[in-house]
Amino acid sequence: MAEWQQTRLGEISQIYSGFAFRSRDLGEAGIPIVKIGNIQNKRVSPECADHLPEELCIEKLNRYFLQQGDTLIAMTGAGSVGKVGKMPRVDGRFLVNQRVAIVRPEDSRCDPAFVYFVLSQDYYETKLYGLGLGAGQPNVSAKQIGELEIPFPPLPVQRRIAGILSAYDELMENSQRRIRLLEAMARALYRERFVHFRFPGHEKLPRVAFPLGDIPQGWEVKPLSQLCSRMESGGTPKRKTAEYWEGGDIDWFKTGERWGGFLFASEEKITGRGQRESNARLFEPGTIFMAICGSPTVGRLGIVTRPSSCNQAALGVVADREQISQTLLYFVLLSLRGHFKGLAQGAAQQNISKEKVASTVALVPPRSLVAPFDRRRADV
Repeated sequence: MAEWQQTRLGEISQIYSGFAFRSRDLGEAGIPIVKIGNIQNKRVSPECADHLPEELCIEKLNRYFLQQGDTLIAMTGAGSVGKVGKMPRVDGRFLVNQRVAIVRPEDSRCDPAFVYFVLSQDYYETKLYGLGLGAGQPNVSAKQIGELEIPFPPLPVQRRIAGILSAYDELMENSQRRIRLLEAMARALYRERFVHFRFPGHEKLPRVAFPLGDIPQGWEVKPLSQLCSRMESGGTPKRKTAEYWEGGDIDWFKTGERWGGFLFASEEKITGRGQRESNARLFEPGTIFMAICGSPTVGRLGIVTRPSSCNQAALGVVADREQISQTLLYFVLLSLRGHFKGLAQGAAQQNISKEKVASTVALVPPRSLVAPFDRRRADV
């Protein structure tokens, strides 16, 4: 430790904000643009809502392309400023917008991965968040980021630390990829049995006419309100009440986090008092969280793995076990995401209400088909 020094981040890195794209130039195809919402749980998600058409990509944008080794920092937004992330693998081209800072180590004495692991510590995210609170709209500048002092051991030590942490990261990423693969297989099984109606014994079952198309005999169409024993939105404890946040141990999920599959830990946590004295309801493990606000998050799903809460931009949904299993309900909601996004596009704030979700109808198979599906999914 005697050889360890401190250095300002700006002395070993280029630090600048991304490019200010014009909204009218953006679309659904082209080069994806990384925004604040892509920085989730210390990672940068490749799922982007906005894209720049290839024909508008000019030479001056070259420095704003995401590079392997870049660390990104959210520069604005209440609850977002100071968040740090990195894309594990930069596969393809990504541009970065002006509300995100690019930290690009350029000193030969530093390891970019080490810089990321230092900045991603909660200490630095909290420090940056505090720096950004001075304005009406929380904001941190590239200059402030550059003035951060970080530990700066000799390069071999940096590489050793980064190597160990990267190995853990790779292990977690492999686990996430396996989970995504297994979920894809389960989706295929769901479509085979409950969308295309190729379930065991389907050849012997006649179809009956229905306004949306013929369905197998014995199946029913019901609103989601009848399929759920619980469907409630979350809430946000008052930010100015320190007792609601400091030392919190209850996961409190925001829809801007990295959802999909199981939710293991939230970026922010609230206290028991914060949960009790706000609309941030407590949901049991296995509850499905569904985003109901914002593009492209509307309809995203997550399954909590321990007692958790969420903000008002999400619903906590629990199946009525007499009607449907929690597993099958998850895939029903997943299949309806396009429908929910369509409803949201017609609203000024791109959101959907709990009432619209509750009134959405779904096709319900007989209980005799639900249990075998649950068992098969467990075997996947």
